[in-house]
Formats: sequence, C-alpha cells, structure tokens
Amino acid sequence: MSFYVTTPIYYVNDKPHIGTAYSTIVTDVLARYHRMRGEPTRMLTGVDEHGIKLERRAQTLGQTPQSYVDSMVPPFKDAWKQLDCAYDDFIRTTDPRHKERARELWRMCRDKGDIYEDEYQGLYCVGCEAYYTEKDLLEGKICPIHKTPVEILNERTYFFRLSAYGEKLLAFYEKNPRFVQPEGRFNEVKSFVREGLRDLSLSRGTFKWGIEVPDNPEHVIYVWFDALTNYISALGGPKIDGESDELFQQFWPQSRGDDHTAVHIVGKDILRFHAVYWPAFLMSAGLEPPSQVWAHGWLTVDGQKMSKSLGNFIAPAPLVEAVGSDVLRYYLLRDIAFGQDGDFSHENLFARYHGELGNGLGNLLNRILASIVRKTLEGRVPTIDRSELLAIDRGLLDKAMGNAAIAAKQFDDINPNRALDAIWDLVNAANKYVDSTEPWKLVKNGQTSRLAQVVYTALETLRYLGLMLWPVMPNKASELLQQLGFDALSPEEGVDLWPNEWGRLPGGIETRPGKPLFPRFEPDQQAALLEKLKPAVVAAPAPAPAPAPKAAPPRELAAKADTNIDAFG
Repeated sequence: MSFYVTTPIYYVNDKPHIGTAYSTIVTDVLARYHRMRGEPTRMLTGVDEHGIKLERRAQTLGQTPQSYVDSMVPPFKDAWKQLDCAYDDFIRTTDPRHKERARELWRMCRDKGDIYEDEYQGLYCVGCEAYYTEKDLLEGKICPIHKTPVEILNERTYFFRLSAYGEKLLAFYEKNPRFVQPEGRFNEVKSFVREGLRDLSLSRGTFKWGIEVPDNPEHVIYVWFDALTNYISALGGPKIDGESDELFQQFWPQSRGDDHTAVHIVGKDILRFHAVYWPAFLMSAGLEPPSQVWAHGWLTVDGQKMSKSLGNFIAPAPLVEAVGSDVLRYYLLRDIAFGQDGDFSHENLFARYHGELGNGLGNLLNRILASIVRKTLEGRVPTIDRSELLAIDRGLLDKAMGNAAIAAKQFDDINPNRALDAIWDLVNAANKYVDSTEPWKLVKNGQTSRLAQVVYTALETLRYLGLMLWPVMPNKASELLQQLGFDALSPEEGVDLWPNEWGRLPGGIETRPGKPLFPRFEPDQQAALLEKLKPAVVAAPAPAPAPAPKAAPPRELAAKADTNIDAFG
C-alpha cells in the first residue's frame, strides 16, 4: 500500500502567505502520519509558472517571463522549510520533465479523438485565465470575481470534448462515493455535471508564455491542462518511451481498488478543475483518476478576507520566528475544521499556546518528569507490575489506547482537527488523572510502590501523546520523547510507529528532563509580539452598490480569485 498526497501548485504571482501555508501544512501532516505508519509515502508540492498574467507581469518589470518566475520560486521553498514541511518533490511547470509529459498527455487525449480545432470568440478575464459569456458578467462587461473589464478575444483554438464525459463522470462518482470530500462539495460537483458540460477551450494563441501544443508551436496549452498534469508528471507519468515511470507505477492508482492512494488537497475555489476536468482528461488518456480530492475552505484574518488593498496578507516567517513552526502548525489544524472556512486570529493563536500547549501538555510533562521523576526516582522510569494497577490507572490506560485508535481513524479519513480533538481529550484525561492520584502526596507519605504505578502510567501516556502528535508537531513531539529517554523518531517503511500497545516504555531507562516545551510569554512580551505581528489593516472604504450579476460565473470555468487560499493562479 502506498500513499501519495499533493498540495495545489501555487501560482507565482505573489509570495506565500498564511493561506498557502495552511494547505501545505495539512498535506505535510498527512504525509508524516502515513510515513510513521510504515507506508511508502510521497508528498508533492510546487509552483505554476505559465499564463498571460505572468507574461504581462514580467513585461512590466522589464524581465523575461523565465527570469521573473525563477525569482519567485525561492520564497516558496524557504517558507516550506521554515514550516518543516518535508516534501519529497517540488515540481515547476517550467521543468523539462513536466513540459514533455504535459505534451504527452495532450497527445494521448488527441489520439483518443477528444481534442479538435475550431474558432472561438469570447470575453476573456486575464485574472481568471478564463472565458466568460456576456450574461455571466456585471454591467459594463466586468468580471464578477476581479471587478475588472474583460478583453474580447477572437482566436482559433483547440477544444477538449468535455461534453462527452458527463455520463462517464457521473458513473465514476457513483462507484466512488468518497471521491470528493467534504460531502457537501461533492454534491455541488455532481449537480454541476448533471446540468450538462460544454467543450473546453484547451489552447491559447494570443500569448506565448506556456507549453507549446504538440505539432503547432503557434499555440500554447491552456494553463489548467498544463497545471493539473503536474500530479503525474512529477511521478514520471504518462510514460514516454525510454524514460522510467517507476514512481508513477508505485504511487498512482493503476486500477480502482488497488493499494495506491493518491489524494489532492485543494481549496474549494479550484474544486471543479480537480473533480471534473482532471478526471475527464485522465479518462480520455486511459489513465486512472486520483483516489480522492479534498476541498478545504478559505481563510480570513481576524474576521476579514485577505486582501492586498487591506494589507492583511500574512507571511508565515514572522509567526514562525515568534512562536515556532510547531505551534503555528498546531494552531492552524486545531482552530480550523478541515473542509470548512476558517479565521486566523493572533489572539487565538496565543490563547491556544498558553492554554492547551503550555498549561495542558507542557505542564503535564513538567510536573511529572521534572518535579517527581528527577527529584524522587533518580531520574529513571520506574519498573512496575502491570497486574497491580488500580482501576483509575487502567482507566487512563484504556483511554490512551482508545483515543490512539480514534486519532488514527481521523488521520486516515483526513480529518486532522478531529484527530487533535481525540489527542487533546487524552491530554485532559492525563492531567485529571495526575490531579486525582496526587503523586506529590504519595512522595510525602512514602508510598513508593503506589508512586511508581502512578508515575509510570503518566509517563506511558506521555509516550502515547508524543507519538500521536509527531505528524503535527514533529520538533516538540521529538523533544518530548527525548525527555522520556527515547531517540528522535525516525520513520521507515514497513515499521508502524503509531502507539497501539500500552507498556512499551521500558522501566529503568534514564529520562532527560529539559527546558519547558512551551515557555510562557509574559503579558508585556505577548503585547509586543501582537503589535509586531498583526498587520496594520487599512480600513476598507464603504463599497458602492454594485450591480447584481446577471448570472453565476460561467459553469465551465471556475474563477480563481487573488485572495483564495491556494488557487493555481
């Protein structure tokens, strides 16, 4: 069984922000979880570098498109390194390996008879990289998403016979009821397809910055056909004669129901591209669609939509510098229900830090390890007879094993926030256990045998917590485990490191108490950090009454707004 998980490839018209960080962190957490379960695992991220927007941006800066996109790639790699996102591959759509395979996928669809050439005249929004019909626009031929005038384009273009795949897609959805999650988003996708699909314009001849269409260098491949191909081009697929596709065979589903799981993590704004167009392209080429597409929501900041005009795009680096990557990763997964819209709040970040992390987990470790074990048990894990444990001890034992199973199920089902719910339920239970058993009184009364039972039960629960938290907080979890006397966690294929057996903490090993996991910020420190971190948001002007759109955005082309969490561009 293998697990392949991907972020969207991010459009390089701007630098990474907290929204793109959210997508990448979730993807990394899932990859880390499957790695520690011993499964062959691969995580892909990357950037989308083609399209008329980038061509024009380069022109305004007096650069070539290639030099411009080259300059925009390092900030993404730096951000993912700062956030401890351990991807296995970083794909660029300007990579030769990608270009050749995008052309090969085109050829496969063309040879199937699904790509043809025809005239097209339409109203084109550069920001959306999409055509509109006049009824879909606001008064004055204004894009309903970007609120900018569209352009009139008349060109000869290639089309994909998307109209031929409506029934095939619906049959596929019926056989794969969890193909899109959450369920409500899947219902929207199915409704969209049932209303009928129109053929899709698949090339552009009005600009040059893109991948040339095979056998016609006057056209470049539509940016979305190009971009979606990244998920298989990074694996060496579709195979080109003489080149290896070993990774494609190992990680991409070769048939429905096989042991290869391929999951795309995307924002809800680009779901149709992934759940309608992408599987149709793959079906045309005779390839399997991915196993699942998970669409998460959008992120606001302190209750306001992220906007360049408001100045509230938040870069992850200052947050990492202030609280550490693990804390930011934890907060984003804990505070936002995956699949729903969420709000980033600096105050909530610090509240979670001091409450759940500091007072909850950190204090649990400190008051057992530093206060009891170091001072009264010579710094070593006590050895106990498990058969002599009392009912209260066995209650926490059962809780640890039960919640570990629940958390694993939630990670498997791609519900990371619910996995953390189960983990923190155990943190709370462990703290309640320590409060109830009062080991400090056992020390005072000389009840050494009972003290050993209580301390071992608490330490073993901490071992469970360290392992369960490693996918989310790899550094802090490793630090916790090292304080218990373990080496740093090192996943390897075929070895399941998830806690599923109580009592694996060896008696007699020497613990290594260290500094607090989550040192407290004094009120004045926190106030200074908040002042530094919170954007100086510009008050939004009162909007003038906007004319109502005549219709929803065009059905065949979902728009990609600049403020989306993770749109390709």
